[in-house]
Amino acid sequence: MNSIKRIVPGAAVSAAIAVPSWLLGRLFPVVGAPVFAILAGMCVTLIWKKKGCAAEGIAFTAKKVLQWAVVLLGFGLNLSVILQTGRQSLPIILCTVSAALVTAFVLCRLLKIDGTVATLVGVGSSICGGSAIAAAAPVIRARDEEVAQSISVIFLFNVIAAFVFPAFGQAIGFSTESGEAFGVFAGTAVNDTSSVTAAASTWDSLWNLGSQTLDKAVTVKLTRTLAIIPITLVLALIQARKARAEGAQKASFSLASVFPFFILYFIAASVITTAAYALADGTDVLRVIQDVFSFFKSVSKFCIVMAMAAIGLNSDIVKLVKSGGKPVLLGAACWAAVTAVSLAMQRAIGLW
Repeated sequence: MNSIKRIVPGAAVSAAIAVPSWLLGRLFPVVGAPVFAILAGMCVTLIWKKKGCAAEGIAFTAKKVLQWAVVLLGFGLNLSVILQTGRQSLPIILCTVSAALVTAFVLCRLLKIDGTVATLVGVGSSICGGSAIAAAAPVIRARDEEVAQSISVIFLFNVIAAFVFPAFGQAIGFSTESGEAFGVFAGTAVNDTSSVTAAASTWDSLWNLGSQTLDKAVTVKLTRTLAIIPITLVLALIQARKARAEGAQKASFSLASVFPFFILYFIAASVITTAAYALADGTDVLRVIQDVFSFFKSVSKFCIVMAMAAIGLNSDIVKLVKSGGKPVLLGAACWAAVTAVSLAMQRAIGLW
């Protein structure tokens, strides 16, 4: 009960920002509710520096509510569609992850960037933004300021992607009758789950596609998120080798602390959906099932807007500007590499 009381103030503030953002998103679908929520949160936090009792709830909304939103998206998604999307996007994911990591390694040497920051920016750019940074940071023993700097860089390009990618997708000729191409693009080329959902939701709103793009983008992004496991394991092994070479005690590592369990819940929701449609024995039953899943989708979309508001409230624009140019340049290069490789792979396999 006490933990709920600590969460309520911050969650209430996020919801208060989400409601007008949701309405503005309906009026101006070219921008989209998630982007309005991010911007509103960033503006509020410029004035409201000390969050006090709301801080814990804001952090909870930014992380856990977003994960719940992703899980709810699983309802209404047939498992066979998820498996097909995973197979379709896997070659693109492997190439984009490799491109970002190689770019980070090369520029780390050329620009003489701190190795820890370069590792965190490379991992965040290649896999899933802040979640990957949070998973990798304790493994490589990153300092708080290095983590903050890396997350700030990743967030900058997340916001740019949420703004620019829908217009960019239209300019280069992605189909506006289907969310498939843009969904795969957003899922592979955007860093963080928050901005993937923001860009995909904007594309759906812009072209009246329901949740086609969002479903595709989230499924691709969750497939990409699984790369946290091998990447973090490799970093742990490298760190353990360094520790042994320095004569230190072997670094501890817990797979359970890294694994993104909400992916399993997302898959479970899709299994329930697949079973429900398979067992539906009449038109009336099918209609009820569709209505229930449609309600879950609406709740999911609002939860995404709430999470965007919380992420905006947790963002410090001034700190980002002061963090230095080299990490930002590294983030830009990784982002450009991922975007270019994603487009090239989509062209090669005929998605675009």
